[in-house]
Amino acid sequence: MEKKTNTRLGAGQELSTESYKGVRDFYPEEMFVQNYIFDIFKKVCESYGYSEYNASVLEPADLYRAKSGDEIVNEQTYTFTDRGDREVTLRPEMTPTIARMVAAKKREMTFPLRWYSIPNLFRYEKPQKGRLREHWQLNVDLFGVSDTSAEVEIISMAYSIMKEIGLKDTDFQIRLNSRKIMNYILNDLMSLDEVTAQKICKLIDKKNKLSAKDFDDGIKELLSKKSAEFLTLLNSQNFEEFVSRLPKSLEVAEKVEEIRNVMAQLEKLGITNTIFDQTLMRGFDYYTGIVFEVYDNNPENRRSVFGGGRYDDLLSIFGGDKVPAFGFGAGDVIIRDILETYGKLPEYRPKTDLYICTLGKEFQEFGNELAQKLREGGVNVAVDLTNKKVGDQIKSADKQKIPYIICIGEDEIKKGEFKLKNLKTGEEKIVKEDALAKAFK
Repeated sequence: MEKKTNTRLGAGQELSTESYKGVRDFYPEEMFVQNYIFDIFKKVCESYGYSEYNASVLEPADLYRAKSGDEIVNEQTYTFTDRGDREVTLRPEMTPTIARMVAAKKREMTFPLRWYSIPNLFRYEKPQKGRLREHWQLNVDLFGVSDTSAEVEIISMAYSIMKEIGLKDTDFQIRLNSRKIMNYILNDLMSLDEVTAQKICKLIDKKNKLSAKDFDDGIKELLSKKSAEFLTLLNSQNFEEFVSRLPKSLEVAEKVEEIRNVMAQLEKLGITNTIFDQTLMRGFDYYTGIVFEVYDNNPENRRSVFGGGRYDDLLSIFGGDKVPAFGFGAGDVIIRDILETYGKLPEYRPKTDLYICTLGKEFQEFGNELAQKLREGGVNVAVDLTNKKVGDQIKSADKQKIPYIICIGEDEIKKGEFKLKNLKTGEEKIVKEDALAKAFK
């Protein structure tokens, strides 16, 4: 049995100020950017008629074993046994949670169901650029639509998010593939058993992280004599070349037409930066149809930004009928990286509108009373409580980037008017007390 180490601090020892590896502290400036990203997420989702939901960060570990796979639970999650001897996991993704929630009240809901959430998620993996152990992720899901209008709507939302953060069409690509086509190739054309097919899927999913030789060797090891045919398909330069190498059957034609239709419908909406990518697999086992990823073209950040796909079978693990579903996730870490890469990070602005300086401790009570009146009028006000020199109080407001100040002394109280100063421009104007709140409208 492993010996437990006593971690109690000894005399003279101090706790570290470092955060846990792979997570972030959000000081006001970082929180401002985070909220900016979340506001974009919410604005776009709600413009498409989606409603916000949430759930606990804790879920039974079996929920992820059932559909995310043992690999994620055993190697990539924070899973532990609670005091009631139950195996619990800090959620690594949100899709199983929303599937559980919808399955629980399916009979009470009106479909199609349009939901979104921005949960924090946990993965025990090596922290790297664009990927941490804890992050927040926009999850968007559409339930109850079985045809490709769901794909078109959801992918349009993903496109709208990229446009809302300030990117041009040439800055990113929307890559699409069909798990139906890939499953046909693996199961019918290659006649692979389920275990080998899953290994091929996982190998393709890691293709960009491997050298060409290592990838080809992996395929040859799994497929032997059939590897040449499979690699020829996989190395097709475009959609038409890929399709030309598939059997000419009605079954194949239907699967091909589905993804062709999605791309055509997106083009009608003005979304033309889409490409077919037969190497796009998406890692999760629950995808059943079209999958997609948004990919950043910038050399400094050339990688997948976010993506998703169709998962019509997921709700059936809770019993009852299947519910068609399509959705995607977009992480906050990579979105922040993109904002920085393209020079789109917002300039920090505090929520505080006005800072009240006082010329002495005896004027602080009046300052607090005035601040309360202004707050009732919708103005966000901070009162300096330090009794420092006026110059130091003004410096404090400026350092906090609060845009306006007034200073209160005996004359201001007697006259009932104040000198309102814009700290950024230096502009000053005299405002009467009863007009002060309106000055911020």
